[in-house]
Amino acid sequence: MSAVAAAPTPAFVGDLLTYRDAVIGEMRAIIAEKGFDDVLSQRLADYPLRAGKGLRPALCLATCQAYGGGAPHALPTAVALELFHNAFLVHDDVEDESLHRRGAPTMHQDWGIAIAVNVGDALNVLAMTPLLRNLEVVGLEKTLRIFREIEQMARESVEGQAMELEWVRANTWELRDAHYFRMTSKKTCWYTTIAPCRLGALVGGPLEVDLEPWIHFGYQLGVAFQIQDDLLNLVGEEERYGKETAGDIWEGKRTLMLIQLLQRARGRERQRVLRIMGTPRARKTQQDVDFVLAAMERHGALDHARTISRDFAREARTALASITATLPASSHLDFLESMIDYVIHRDL
Repeated sequence: MSAVAAAPTPAFVGDLLTYRDAVIGEMRAIIAEKGFDDVLSQRLADYPLRAGKGLRPALCLATCQAYGGGAPHALPTAVALELFHNAFLVHDDVEDESLHRRGAPTMHQDWGIAIAVNVGDALNVLAMTPLLRNLEVVGLEKTLRIFREIEQMARESVEGQAMELEWVRANTWELRDAHYFRMTSKKTCWYTTIAPCRLGALVGGPLEVDLEPWIHFGYQLGVAFQIQDDLLNLVGEEERYGKETAGDIWEGKRTLMLIQLLQRARGRERQRVLRIMGTPRARKTQQDVDFVLAAMERHGALDHARTISRDFAREARTALASITATLPASSHLDFLESMIDYVIHRDL
């Protein structure tokens, strides 16, 4: 495996789209078979059918095949992961008061908070359908183990979200990089990278497969992914990124860049940043947001985040090489390695 990250290859992008399309097709079928009325069905399909990356199910499917399993064996679990992901997004947008998701207004902006919460709940319920289908696909023992993995994934994720929400509620600013890494390990890593890989290995590997090494890999990859996501939130093109530019500043998020800025800024500048970040979204101005973003640039907070993201990506590459050393070479292992490059090179 190479030590230097490179832009994702066309083959990787093609595989990612293939995985995503397979999962979207299954989600469409599940929504249709439930016989919901047209209005609810359309709302349930809204977020899943927007141009998401499909990263989570792709990791699950590729890991399963790297262990010698077939993609159809992991497809129900991959679909469940994507349904959970979209449910989290709908609820997360309400909690963060976000305005845009994947290039369109958020669910609660279009239909109100009550309907958005209901749709998020329904997507969580729908995820049970493919998980129960695992009984027919992989048998009782693996199905129960999959449910245990999903339970831990959900528990870790809601705890990480609770940490971030409490920082905002309590107006907490005395944070360090380590606080951000711990919150991200729970909020992002478990359901974005750790659980998908562990589930893929569980489905594709033997019953005695060791899942523990995937925690370290998933943590390293997940933190790199989240830092890049936070950077794109600040400097990405809104048309490509699909979210509001500098939305994290508008929402008061404690990102790695903000934490670094508060450690480096002094005096009146620091106090102004604190005042802006502590101001509710409705009372912030574009001038406030521009000031914070310019200060991040001036103090090197964005460059710091880029460096840290690449450090985590390098650790992920080393961890992956250790895990897969005993597995036969395959296009699926190549896909997993390319995922590391994609995470830190993506621009959407």
